[in-house]
Amino acid sequence: MDPKTAAHLQRELQRTHPDHVVYVPKSLDGSTLDTGNEHFLVSEHPAGGLFAVWTQSSYEGRPDQHVVFARSNDDGETWSAPKFIAGPDDGGGIASWQFPLISKSGRIYIYYNRYIGVHDLYMATCGAMAGRYSDDGGETWSEQQLVPMSKSIWDSKDPKIPSNWIIWQKPLKFFDGKYFAGFTRWVSPEVAGPRKMNVWWSNDAVTEFMRFDNVDDDPEPGDLQITYFAENEKALQYGHIGHPEVSVVQEPGIVKLPDDRLFCVMRSNAGHAVWSESSDKGETWSAVTPLRQTDDRKPMQHPCSPCPIYEVAPGEYIFFFHNHDGHMGGWGPMDSNKHRRPIWLCRGLFRPGAKQPVWFSEPQFFMDNEGVAMLREDLAMYASTTANPNGVTLWYPERKFFLLGKKIRRDWLAQIPVPELAPEK
Repeated sequence: MDPKTAAHLQRELQRTHPDHVVYVPKSLDGSTLDTGNEHFLVSEHPAGGLFAVWTQSSYEGRPDQHVVFARSNDDGETWSAPKFIAGPDDGGGIASWQFPLISKSGRIYIYYNRYIGVHDLYMATCGAMAGRYSDDGGETWSEQQLVPMSKSIWDSKDPKIPSNWIIWQKPLKFFDGKYFAGFTRWVSPEVAGPRKMNVWWSNDAVTEFMRFDNVDDDPEPGDLQITYFAENEKALQYGHIGHPEVSVVQEPGIVKLPDDRLFCVMRSNAGHAVWSESSDKGETWSAVTPLRQTDDRKPMQHPCSPCPIYEVAPGEYIFFFHNHDGHMGGWGPMDSNKHRRPIWLCRGLFRPGAKQPVWFSEPQFFMDNEGVAMLREDLAMYASTTANPNGVTLWYPERKFFLLGKKIRRDWLAQIPVPELAPEK
């Protein structure tokens, strides 16, 4: 890379004032096939330090899309070069939207959406679940195996066409030491009917859930046992499947409440985020409802963009959103590569007795990139968090180009007031 380009990249990656730099592409034009970096999930490594997995390409959805792995032994200060996990270079189709599972023995599983040569919606979402594992911390990986997935009423009736699905956040252990995750299932055009807007995020989509039951038994990748919840007619919807009012409820983020309920926040195409809760360990879920700052405030404005929620302490949470409904700087709700910025943070606290069990602070400005393009302009939060001694670190893709980390101090959060629930009269 010439010095002028290197200096330009170093200037650009500072726009959001990161504390960690995980990955900087080696070109500006995509020629190095690494200028698309997203779906960035960082976890504690079983042997100490951190590891990261992400989806890499020259640009999202292109035929070179693949999954990579990197490791840090100094708490995120420096990182190894990305190691290839799956993608076209291993003789298969594109690989995307990976997620990690770690067994008690320290085995690291990486599962992902694998294109198998046929699709009804989009290559990057329509695929089989495939996985590999490593018993040496990510140095070497097993052969890929496919995991059988249940077909849904929302899928194509053609048995050759897989589901359209993504798990976008790290599965978490909530109950019985088993990993649990929400996932987006896009509705097959065969079920939803024709659409005027052929944009992947505007197609009908529902939210469902998976529990991974035997990870600690160190199964072969293809022998992963999955229990599905909120499937078929019980899937979470917000709108009407197949109607002009497209139902989009996607990308669930889940936190555990102190009373053992699960609280799930999702994005929608209604101009605001939405939520649902489960009081039976994720088996059944309440009707999807607009997310509000408190029970009696207006919905929290947000376009169809990731809006993750993370626990920072029991009963305390952080929520990231754009604080507008998609109309921003002259852009409209369909301009998803333009309006997914800036990032605002709300502190959330558990409020027992409230209709919405987590109430939020006033939005706090968190970061922006001023909309300067690096192939794209957005700050979509396909992000993750890990704990650090003073709080948490948010690991995020910036313009789906750089991969960065930003520390959030616990003492700063504690100063942000959250409305109190009024005592009953």
